Amino acid sequence: MAIFPRTHSLRRSIISRTVLRVEFRQLEAFVAVATELHFGRAADKLGMAQPTLSELVRRLEREMGTSLLARTTRRVALTGAGSELLERAEAIIDCASEAILAVRRVANEEAGIVRLGVIPAVAPVLAPHVAEAVRRHAPDITLDVRKMWPPDLLRAVADGTVDVAINCGSVVDPPGVVSEVFCGEGVLVALRTSHQLAERDRVSWVDLGRESFGIPSATLFPDWSAAQRRVLDHAGICPPIVELEATDLAAADWPRQSQVDWIMSSAGLIGTNDGVTVLPVSPTRLLLYKLQWNPARAQTSAAARFVQLVLTVAVPPNWVTQPGHLRFDAADSTAFQEDPCPVPQT
Repeated sequence: MAIFPRTHSLRRSIISRTVLRVEFRQLEAFVAVATELHFGRAADKLGMAQPTLSELVRRLEREMGTSLLARTTRRVALTGAGSELLERAEAIIDCASEAILAVRRVANEEAGIVRLGVIPAVAPVLAPHVAEAVRRHAPDITLDVRKMWPPDLLRAVADGTVDVAINCGSVVDPPGVVSEVFCGEGVLVALRTSHQLAERDRVSWVDLGRESFGIPSATLFPDWSAAQRRVLDHAGICPPIVELEATDLAAADWPRQSQVDWIMSSAGLIGTNDGVTVLPVSPTRLLLYKLQWNPARAQTSAAARFVQLVLTVAVPPNWVTQPGHLRFDAADSTAFQEDPCPVPQT
């Protein structure tokens, strides 16, 4: 009854010893010959002498116990066993190469954790977009995303609590912090679905000038409130203004105030709200965002790679690049000097 277990154990032992004797160089030599089907070209490809290459292949065949290549004076061809080994050997070489690169990236601090601080306005759209770009293009970088109010975020990027920040385009950089205004999204307006303007695909600022505008509390959100007043000034309209009772940045419950006809918002702040229609406005006004980092604090290569990536990859759909983006297209941008970015203060 013990014969079969012993047989299986012996077989595993033999296979293990064979695998341990197979060298990486032997697999590289075999793959080169199997790909080129020519010993001379394969030797040139690997930068070694042809006799050395031939010896590596012969040693591999001895370890495998079978011929992997059929040789004649005129041609080289794969045997059945060689065809079986080729794909597996290529996978082993690729895996080993990736492992070597990964170790070198860790040693050079190109891989690792990047602590990214973001303001609430970018958390729903821009932050996930950036995270997906990292997963696609730099999977060895792990993002630790932290949502903060702008004043807290400025302190965090200055003292190195976060490595990189995505902040409002209009905030002043603290000493030692550098930044690039790299993207923007258009201001949107929200109206009740029953409002006569809600049937349109787009509204104009002039149309909104006759409707009661709900503005955030200047006590709770002083910068956001002031920014919206600047937008009104630039648009040249003076609508009736009602202070919102909402205590959240998105003002999700604004429709409960019957005297308010519309509010300003953005794709990052607008949620799903029954009975509310969200529309773009003409001419477009942008909410601008900047990337901030402190070179004296964020010194890892991973942080540098992350900054380079964010300033290179495409921005979210319907957003526009700004001059700080490495692929900035002035023809597609409608940026304005005034930045109505929501910056609540505490």
